[in-house]
Amino acid sequence: MLRIAITGKPGSGKSTVCRNVLKQLKCTFGGMTSADIREKGERVGFEIKDIASGKQGILAHKNAAGPRVGSYHVNIEDLNRIGVAAIKNAMSAYLIVIDEIAPMEFKSPEFIKVVEEALDSDKGMLVVLHQKSGHPVAQRIRREFLVYTVTPENREEVVLEVSERINKSDG
Repeated sequence: MLRIAITGKPGSGKSTVCRNVLKQLKCTFGGMTSADIREKGERVGFEIKDIASGKQGILAHKNAAGPRVGSYHVNIEDLNRIGVAAIKNAMSAYLIVIDEIAPMEFKSPEFIKVVEEALDSDKGMLVVLHQKSGHPVAQRIRREFLVYTVTPENREEVVLEVSERINKSDG
């Protein structure tokens, strides 16, 4: 079972690398992705999306209620309804994709629980991991996964290498 984590500084292109890897894969996969929400060129939040169903919601936003991480408020309801459900549903796929495992997502006990279930499974995983999180789940991923650190300079090579590794592992 192949387990890969993509990490790097904020804005380095971690989520972009993850999305570009998914475009190259031949295996079945499911899980959740996230993307910036921008207004007038400024990031004001993050959306969350279930890869399989296409369901979308708000992970966090500057103008919302919920637990605070930096200048954003985490939408626990959408994180659980869309993100946690997407990871649970992905347990039947070859590869579980989680973008991102970071302080915002750690505000949800249900998210932590489903990620631990995925880690305890025999499934391949591709995750985007917050570079500095000291959460026990993040530390476990750093110990158990093959970790790629993305920079603006190596983004394309990381996409090629990761997608090639996953496609080769899908014997």
